Amino acid sequence: MTSNANKPIDFKTKSDPYAQREAQKYESPIPSRELILELLEKIIKPLGRKQIAEEFGLESPEDLEALRRRLRAMERDGQLLFNRRQKYCRINQEDLIAGRVLGHADGFGFMKPDDGSKDLFLSAREMNALMHNDRVLVNVANMDRKGRREASVVQVLERNTHQIVGRLFKEKGFYFVIPDNNKITQDILIPKEACKKAKKGQVVVVEILQQPTQRHQPIGEIVEILGAHMAPGMEIDVAIRSHDLPFQWSKSLEKELKSFKKDVPESAKKGRIDLRKTPFVTIDGEDARDFDDAVYCKKTPKGWKLLVAIADVSHYVPVESALDKEASNRSTSVYFPEHVIPMLPEVLSNGLCSLNPEVDRLCMVCELYIDKQGKVFRSRFFEAVMRSHARMTYTEMAQVIDGNKKTTKKYQQLLPDLQQLYALYKAMRLARKQRGTMDFDTQESKIVFGKDRKIEQIVTIERNDAHKLIEEFMISANKAAATFLIRKKMPRLLRIHEQPNTEKLLTLHTFLNEMGLQLNGGDKPTPLDFMELLTSVQGRVDAHLIQTVLLRSMSQAVYSPETKGHFGLALDAYTHFTSPIRRYPDLLVHRAIRHCLQNKPPETFHYSFPQMLILGEQCSANERRADEATRDVESWLKCEYMLDKLGETFLGIISAVTSFGFFVELSQVYVEGLVHISSLPHDYFHFDPTSHQLKGERTGVCYRLGDIVTIKVVRVSLDDKKIDFELPQSTQKTRSHKRKKKKNILKK
Repeated sequence: MTSNANKPIDFKTKSDPYAQREAQKYESPIPSRELILELLEKIIKPLGRKQIAEEFGLESPEDLEALRRRLRAMERDGQLLFNRRQKYCRINQEDLIAGRVLGHADGFGFMKPDDGSKDLFLSAREMNALMHNDRVLVNVANMDRKGRREASVVQVLERNTHQIVGRLFKEKGFYFVIPDNNKITQDILIPKEACKKAKKGQVVVVEILQQPTQRHQPIGEIVEILGAHMAPGMEIDVAIRSHDLPFQWSKSLEKELKSFKKDVPESAKKGRIDLRKTPFVTIDGEDARDFDDAVYCKKTPKGWKLLVAIADVSHYVPVESALDKEASNRSTSVYFPEHVIPMLPEVLSNGLCSLNPEVDRLCMVCELYIDKQGKVFRSRFFEAVMRSHARMTYTEMAQVIDGNKKTTKKYQQLLPDLQQLYALYKAMRLARKQRGTMDFDTQESKIVFGKDRKIEQIVTIERNDAHKLIEEFMISANKAAATFLIRKKMPRLLRIHEQPNTEKLLTLHTFLNEMGLQLNGGDKPTPLDFMELLTSVQGRVDAHLIQTVLLRSMSQAVYSPETKGHFGLALDAYTHFTSPIRRYPDLLVHRAIRHCLQNKPPETFHYSFPQMLILGEQCSANERRADEATRDVESWLKCEYMLDKLGETFLGIISAVTSFGFFVELSQVYVEGLVHISSLPHDYFHFDPTSHQLKGERTGVCYRLGDIVTIKVVRVSLDDKKIDFELPQSTQKTRSHKRKKKKNILKK
């Protein structure tokens, strides 16, 4: 008798366990990825696309094209391998690893695996045929002397660099472009006829015609001439293209935008709670143009009722619309100095969605009941229509708190409500402190421009109680949203901040022990342990150093559907709900909440948990992309600011120590530069990563994170976005004496 287990499976009649999910996404669904993988597992041998189509009984041109696209996507995502015989086979996850290439300015690179395991090292030889951000399939070739897994590329799954931006050069009759992105180390060769009218030294955009190989450099053609290297605003044009930031709206999206009017239609207000008479206020920065949130609170017998109204972006952005696809692709608005690339077009971001004063707006409201100790004991969500009664700035709110007569007179009618907001904030701030939420005293700077976009000065952004008030209310609403969606068992996107890993904790404990300090909690310290340590060192001359080291031990926050909590905020679950105009994760959270408010089951939600996992990775990556682009622009501008300061001396603080030198951030200027180890004479310096210092072998002179030093500006490179400093000779000679004096102060 033949066993049922050995009977061949007829995949033409086999039911697809994910058929319902596929039907929700496609008008004419084809077999799911899972069913395709099952087919290849059962057949055991590689199959061509036609053979796979025959196994599933797919015949129509539409189905065959859909299958082709799905197989290509599975190949790109590292689920399938397309071999030299033009056939598909399953990838043995134990032998082959799929992931993304991360280039390094020194020519080598790393491969970040899709499975979340440790990065693999890619030698300069392997990187010859690759570019930053490519997706590859590799195997582990060996282990290098540092104990890192070394990768050998089996197949390039996807090329993700199709355009680069850089400067055009000519040498010995050959034209080439040096990419602005230092993670791409290959020069792009440009045939003479492909130079168009570009001139040597100009910044250009290059289309890659031929990707690099082991033997040949990439070849491209110039498709856009951005202009002179030092032209005003050039740094933003370069950053946008270097980091592949979407900045233009598609034609299909522009067609959708024509349906939006200036005012909210009356039909959209029906069925919503009317809060237009409730005196909501928005509190934002002076230069803000899109207002996501408005707040109002009133006293109750048990404490307060707080209403946090958030722009109802999900009402205007249908799932799978051109607008939605573009928002998903961008994932976040990108904020450069005096320039914004919005996630949503201005007709929405600054118009219909923005909670502008004295106009009707649709909103999603989080209603919070808070006791006298500042703890939330009840919450609910609902759709409403509201009208902001005032557009306040952080400065104005701070002046109201301080009792400024002119400002309190301006907001006389709203004064009782504003005072209640502050009273509630003080109670919630106390609860936050008791919970152990981390509250590092970090400094942010702002670039102030003059005529022709020339930098006049760089100033610090002062955080006052108005900033902290809004932050506290937004955190509470975000926490309530996470709790609500978890309780409803909805597929959701949470904001995850895991506790420091074992390796970082070990380094931190070693550093603190050398300082005579201790972090409580052992292998699992709580946020409260961190804050107690930070409080205990206040007043010490090295308090800034200790805070910096604590900050660098933290993990990076990411988006994920997994419930892993937010370590920094000391919360079991947290999400982003309060900024849907500028963040796509918040828009997804709004959709999930609306799904629940309509009493629909989680199974019918448009997104599944696996899809949320993919969206979380995409949003996290795009958030990092935006941060990197912003940092590039700020670095370029700060270099430009320092061009006429060569030879000048400044006071600064050592902000980082490496094996090749130390970085110094200048006081009052907030510009960072490198003192290279080769510029430190009279000694051989050893790097100690645990104590964050360089120590002289003969003299014992130390340069440590947090030390105050005097430097001289010796080199500024706009191309590299780098500034080089040196220590004046007098500073070097007296350094040892100053160190001894500082140690004596610490003993006291």
